Amino acid sequence: MSETSVREAEIAVEQKHVDIVYARVAEMRHEAEAMRVRGDELAHGARNEAVFEQAAMLFERDVMVRHATQILRTLDAEHEGLVFGRLDSTDGETQYVGRLGVRDGDFENLVTDWRAPAAAPFYQATAEMPMQVIRRRVIRSTGQSVVDIDDDLLMPESRLDTMPVVGEGALIASLTRARGENMRDIVATIQKEQDEAIRAPWRGVTEITGGPGTGKTAVALHRVAYLLYRDRRRMGGTGVLVVGPSPAFTSYISRVLPSMGEDNVELRSLSDLLDGAAATRVDPAPVAAIKGSLRMRRILKRAIREAPVGAPTELRIMYRGEVLKLEARDLAAVRAAVHNGRRPPNASRVDAAEALLEALWRKADSYEDYPVKRAELVRDIGERIDFHRFVVVWWLLQSPAEALRALADRKVLARAAGRVLTRSEVDMLADSLAEPGWSVADIALLDELRVLLGRPPKRRRRVDHDPFAPVSVASGRRQDYDEYSHIVVDEAQDLSPMQWRMVGRRGKYASWTVVGDPVQSSWPDPAEARQAMDTAFGGPRTQRRRFGLRTNYRNSAEIFDLAGKVVRDVATPDQLPHAVRSTGVDPTILVTTALTESAVKAAQDLLSEVDGTVGIITSTSRVETLRTAAETLANPRVRVVDGLESKGLEYDAVVLVEPEDLIRESSTGPRTLYVALTRATQRLTVITSNPTWPD
Repeated sequence: MSETSVREAEIAVEQKHVDIVYARVAEMRHEAEAMRVRGDELAHGARNEAVFEQAAMLFERDVMVRHATQILRTLDAEHEGLVFGRLDSTDGETQYVGRLGVRDGDFENLVTDWRAPAAAPFYQATAEMPMQVIRRRVIRSTGQSVVDIDDDLLMPESRLDTMPVVGEGALIASLTRARGENMRDIVATIQKEQDEAIRAPWRGVTEITGGPGTGKTAVALHRVAYLLYRDRRRMGGTGVLVVGPSPAFTSYISRVLPSMGEDNVELRSLSDLLDGAAATRVDPAPVAAIKGSLRMRRILKRAIREAPVGAPTELRIMYRGEVLKLEARDLAAVRAAVHNGRRPPNASRVDAAEALLEALWRKADSYEDYPVKRAELVRDIGERIDFHRFVVVWWLLQSPAEALRALADRKVLARAAGRVLTRSEVDMLADSLAEPGWSVADIALLDELRVLLGRPPKRRRRVDHDPFAPVSVASGRRQDYDEYSHIVVDEAQDLSPMQWRMVGRRGKYASWTVVGDPVQSSWPDPAEARQAMDTAFGGPRTQRRRFGLRTNYRNSAEIFDLAGKVVRDVATPDQLPHAVRSTGVDPTILVTTALTESAVKAAQDLLSEVDGTVGIITSTSRVETLRTAAETLANPRVRVVDGLESKGLEYDAVVLVEPEDLIRESSTGPRTLYVALTRATQRLTVITSNPTWPD
């Protein structure tokens, strides 16, 4: 029998089993829908019952409807490509692996959930350690139809003549598929080194390192799905947070977990991690380096101790014929004493009032022949409206935004900075804080101020504008939720120390999965960031495990060879992954001074060469110009991003414009360029005005 005939016959065998599975899924759907209808009937019947019975019936209804809804949601999410693997073992058993576990009406196993321990050999078995697996088969489907299969023969000596082996290269085939707007899950092609990281214990910190294309992000997301499957009560109750570098990145990964039935995981970027604030811009590298440094915490702590601009510098109170006066130095001493107390400033207004009354008493007590008792003075002045008005304007309640914006005043910032910043750094920081909107680095400073300032006491009556009022968040959790059970941080090498402090507050009780690559780092002081990261994790005693991924599945060898050249001076060979496939197509390097026009033309050419997405990557200074120019293509497959935005993303083809600009605007040399060069899976075109690049 020909190879084609064997393949068709084996596809028919698998289609028969897949048909049985989908028929059973249809039955499960019908049962879940009937359960939900039964829940609604319970609600109607409860209306005529006594209060106690009514409450019990409504509770039963809620449980039933919630359970049925979860089943239906899972079946919807896992419907596409439900069965993707098969294992044939030495004991004569056949096991199918898929997106969720399915049993027939007699509780016989039809499909094993990929996260179950029984499915581990599908990912972990090798020819050297076959785990009693003779043949491992990958099943590729479109909808409910099996379209192809691919086998690995792990124990040739145990194979029977009746066991055909079909095809090769299931992983490589999946890597050449066209990219879309969202990252796909990799449940059918998880490799052994990736599976070990996915199935690591939940406790402590799991660090996953690896170069571009090693699947770090996909592994972290599949690890979330695995942990929720294994320990949903612990993980699902308090929630899981995934933190990415940019909104473009979180949008790109947004469908991975829902495609595996997990739609209750919160995705946030560093620019929108703080509720009620969102970044609209990115700072130049020198400014971002100032804002991200732990020096800023010292500056912010000093700043909130300063009297706000415009605060009164003298308190004059007429009491029993005498003028009691607190001068500027007296008020400064009172302010310092209140700040030295236990409560944050926004919760200390009452403390400030009491301290002012105490200072007035000391002033009165210093007068000769002034018969007044302390208790009387405190009571009488404390009830006066003019005193309360003074306290309100002297001890202002500040929002984090107001406190940070105040530092746009160079004099205010210089006083708070002292010798912490140079004069040029003060100028750069003040100019940045005066710009409209917030930068990505500002969000961590606002979060720091949120904690330093504290929340004011609850107000007794509603006001038209309350800058501290909680905002609604998509997850339905309270504002600035900090009780996540597990936190994933992607592109961890780029987080500044202040950003690590922000993320760490959300993980007081969490276990962690941290994904990164030191070679791609855009933060200039990795030692300071590492210290802040360790603090976020709870200190050096926290249990840790590390996994290194060394295989680049994304880039062709031809593309990665070029990318490796640009970091040869900042990376050792063992820090660079190995690209496993070759396309025979070298990157195109086009030398021209017409950069914009050439970029649009190159993108247009690549659209005809690849079926998926085309990314135009350039420096921050050029990105808006190129976005406008790319609109002439009127093609939704084209995306224009800067070097930092491109982190974590991938495209079938990339046009990289003026590579040396990416180096110049980075504080870490060629690392951002390295990132940009490793986004393409099939084709890469570099447009440069330098005829000697990349030498």
